[in-house]
Amino acid sequence: MAILKKQIVVLPLLAFLLLNASSPAAALSPAGATWYGAPDGPGSTGGACGYADGVVKAPLSSMITAGGPSLFKGGRGCGACYQVLCNSNAACSGTPVTVVVTDQCPGGICVTDPVHFDLSGAAFGAMAKPGQADLLRNAGRLAVEYTRVLCNYQGFNVAFRVDAGSNVDYLAVVIENVNGDGELAAVELMEGSSGTWTAMQPSWGAQWKLNAGRALQPPFSFQLTSGESKKILVAQNVIPVGWTPGSTYNSMVNY
Repeated sequence: MAILKKQIVVLPLLAFLLLNASSPAAALSPAGATWYGAPDGPGSTGGACGYADGVVKAPLSSMITAGGPSLFKGGRGCGACYQVLCNSNAACSGTPVTVVVTDQCPGGICVTDPVHFDLSGAAFGAMAKPGQADLLRNAGRLAVEYTRVLCNYQGFNVAFRVDAGSNVDYLAVVIENVNGDGELAAVELMEGSSGTWTAMQPSWGAQWKLNAGRALQPPFSFQLTSGESKKILVAQNVIPVGWTPGSTYNSMVNY
């Protein structure tokens, strides 16, 4: 039985201070790991979860991973947090780093490995001993160990980024910064003070949509059900009257 400790990974110009994921003592499981994108970068800002350039900014701060099928879960795994460590290379520090699923790794070893993390260059390098990040990245592929942990975005509440294609009768939102499970099982919307919750449908990645076929009446409140624990969180009147497509609206709550 191994115990993973909290770690703060300091990145150039941006500290990964705001995502502390913690869990009780947990058994480690084996997985494969590769990396993609720029050596010190976020992997991709066009990932399959829909977080866009949010992967570069706090609280994610480039510490992300694309997941094989067992992690990505057809998009339902978006937002889940994991601690990953390596001991299989001389450059490995053996200290866990925390990453968030923000993208899909759809083929090759991502499929043939039972569990596969295609880490951002920044996250892969963060597993290295001091000064040996490039040496570790040169290994290309590693055997790693991992465990699922709770997400804890210190100082951040749940945010709703309205898709640019939304209009008066169609609303799609990417839901970000979800503490706890990270992933969501269900999302419901309430119009104004109607008192009625309407189920939204999973669109793709971390995006949820509602095609009402009529003009929706803001402000909009949201009821979230977490992926594994099934905990309920209500964010009241998050998206206001006069909302605009492409804007991000921050709630006052988190798990």
